[in-house]
Amino acid sequence: MNFVDSITSNMKLALLTPQFAPNLYDLAAMLQADQIILQDVERWSRKSRIHRAQIRTPEGTQWINIPIRTEDRKKAVKDVCMDHSEDWVTPLLRTLKYNYRNSIYYDFYEPEIEADWQSAYNYTYLMDFILYIQKRLFRFMDISIDYVFASNLSDYDSNPDLLAQRLGANTLFQEHDSRHYQRQAEQNSDPDFEHPKYHQHFEGFEPWCCILDVLFQFGPESFRITDQLSKKVEG
Repeated sequence: MNFVDSITSNMKLALLTPQFAPNLYDLAAMLQADQIILQDVERWSRKSRIHRAQIRTPEGTQWINIPIRTEDRKKAVKDVCMDHSEDWVTPLLRTLKYNYRNSIYYDFYEPEIEADWQSAYNYTYLMDFILYIQKRLFRFMDISIDYVFASNLSDYDSNPDLLAQRLGANTLFQEHDSRHYQRQAEQNSDPDFEHPKYHQHFEGFEPWCCILDVLFQFGPESFRITDQLSKKVEG
C-alpha cells in the first residue's frame, strides 16, 4: 500500500505501537497526526505499553498487564499470542474494581468493560484483542481514530527518519518515554501537549495514567479532557 500520492506538505506522522489504553500524550499524538502507523512488524518488548496500561491507585499508580506466551516474546507484535494457561482476566477486573469503584462512572461502564475483557479468551493474538479493546474505549469516549499497519505499507522502514522521509512527513510523533523499546527518530517532535490536570478519585493528581482513568471519572463528558489534546500543531 502506498500513501505517497495522498501526502500533503506539513504532514504530521504518528509512529506508535498498538495499545489497548493509551495515555493522554499518545492520544494527543493520534489526534494531532495526519497519518498514524501502528508498528505491528517490530519486535514485542516487555517495556512497551502494548500489553499493559497504567492506572490510578491510592498509593499512586500501578500497571495492569496482559500475559504473553513465553515462546512469543521475541516475535513481531502481530505474531504474539496471549497466554491463556491461567485465568488472568478475573484478577485484572478485580484490580480495576478495587481502584475505580468510587469513580463517578465506574458502575455505568462496568458491565460492558467486564464483558469486553472476558471476551479475551475468544482471541489468540494479542494485537487482535488490544485493538478491539481500544476501539471499544474510544467508542465510549466518542473518539474516532484511523490508522494503518506497518505490515500493510510497502514504504515502511524500521528507521523512523527514513520512513518519515519516504512518506514526506516533516513532523514525526513517537510515544512518550519510549526510548527503551521504540527506535528513536532524530527528527522526533512532541505534539502540542500539556498534561491536563483533572480531578481523580484519590487525593492528589498522578499524570500518565491511561484513558481508563479519564473514562471512569468523566464518562460521556470525557471530551472535556480529550478536546484539550486535539489542537493541530503547525508543521
